[in-house]
Amino acid sequence: MNTDSTNEEQHSIKRFNMLSEGTIIALATPSGSGAIGVIRLSGPDAFEITKIFFRPKSKKPLDEISVKTSTLGNFTVDKEIIDEVLLTKFNKPQSYTGENIVEIACHGSHYIQQKIITSYLDLGIKPAQPGEFTLRAYLNQKMDLSQAEAVADIIAAESASAHKLALQQMRGGFSKKMEELRQELIEFKALIELELDFSQEEVEFANIDRLKSLLNQLYKDIRDLKNSFNYGNVLKKGVPVAIAGKPNVGKSSLLNALFNDEKAIVSNIPGTTRDSIEDTLVLNGILFRFIDTAGLRETKDEIESIGIKKTREKVNQASILIYLYERDSNPSEIAREIQELHHEELQLLVVENKIDKHNNEFSKPIASKISSELNQNIDTIQFGISTRNPKNLITLQNLLVDSVNKMKNDTSIVIHNTRHYDALNSALTSINSIQDALDKGLPGDLLSIDLKEAIHFIGSITGKIDNDQDILGAIFSQFCIGK
Repeated sequence: MNTDSTNEEQHSIKRFNMLSEGTIIALATPSGSGAIGVIRLSGPDAFEITKIFFRPKSKKPLDEISVKTSTLGNFTVDKEIIDEVLLTKFNKPQSYTGENIVEIACHGSHYIQQKIITSYLDLGIKPAQPGEFTLRAYLNQKMDLSQAEAVADIIAAESASAHKLALQQMRGGFSKKMEELRQELIEFKALIELELDFSQEEVEFANIDRLKSLLNQLYKDIRDLKNSFNYGNVLKKGVPVAIAGKPNVGKSSLLNALFNDEKAIVSNIPGTTRDSIEDTLVLNGILFRFIDTAGLRETKDEIESIGIKKTREKVNQASILIYLYERDSNPSEIAREIQELHHEELQLLVVENKIDKHNNEFSKPIASKISSELNQNIDTIQFGISTRNPKNLITLQNLLVDSVNKMKNDTSIVIHNTRHYDALNSALTSINSIQDALDKGLPGDLLSIDLKEAIHFIGSITGKIDNDQDILGAIFSQFCIGK
């Protein structure tokens, strides 16, 4: 069973080696002027061609220079010194890509960087494509597919929480869980197929009760992982928070207070905000994407109507809604608007604003009336604030962080990749089919088909299937050049 799995992986690797052959080069740091730039080469000719250009100060031949140690020297082209550089070499297979790697740290001049790169290109070295270094690491079994995707996520991380998620995935915790699930399915598929081989002797290798128990546990594990996606996705991309309510309830003032900046125009004239205003703020390591929206009201103003339509669209995309109202608002109307804006994934903070006009006291009777008018399946957190009171803003910020933490389920591993979510969802569908087939007493050959599908979907997450070029291309094309 394990031999078949290994052969499958080796076949995949051989098939896709054609995607990335020869020696490649790219600038591994952002382009443009800076203090230093790092140029990276990977491939069989990385060392030999570098000997042509690099003149170490120590006079040691490149072959005698220690690996993973920076060596000072001159980069020369036709005996002309282009720059004084630091060179680091990594021997295969103990390198990022599993190939021989050379990294050259030069001064950050655009001319110097391009001169070094074009010198290699003139000798037949190929320019690296987006993600090609990490693709080679995957093909050389330095990491699996989900770990490779995590590399791109680490580079793109905008907050501590997004970085933590990507780092967990790159370290292989998620991959290990996927492989455990996959191996359990493979073992039972093998037993069922063994029964088919001995069907005339009526030998039973797969205990049906044990298989049902395993499938129930697998279903639960995969479902929990799938359900963690909403939490993981908002941590990765930022938690969308919509601020909504009637005109002039203080939505723009709240946005400005949260950012301590004049992000939005504040006016006593109703309908000042006609388009969504968005900005990001990190609270407790979590990135929040705040959206100040147009005030909700009936209007004949065509432009304001478009803004109100956008408000509803933005709330539909949000994970958290801060609905603001004032004490003289109609509780029934507030409840009606909240119900119109509510969707299944939305967490609601219903906030009485401008309580500084009322001795900084929150009106519990009005809050109670709003709750009584809402559907029982709509949960809200209700409290009062004044945007002029910093303590109120801290309370709001803490509640926003708490709302995000409530999204997390019991699983220790959190997924945040849409491709993984789709694969887990497909695996659940296959396992459902297997459960139905067992309940109906269908023959083993039909069970085997559904098991094969479930194994395929789980394996597609880490790349332990016969991938095709389109899948790998789609994944690695999202990387930056040089990684």
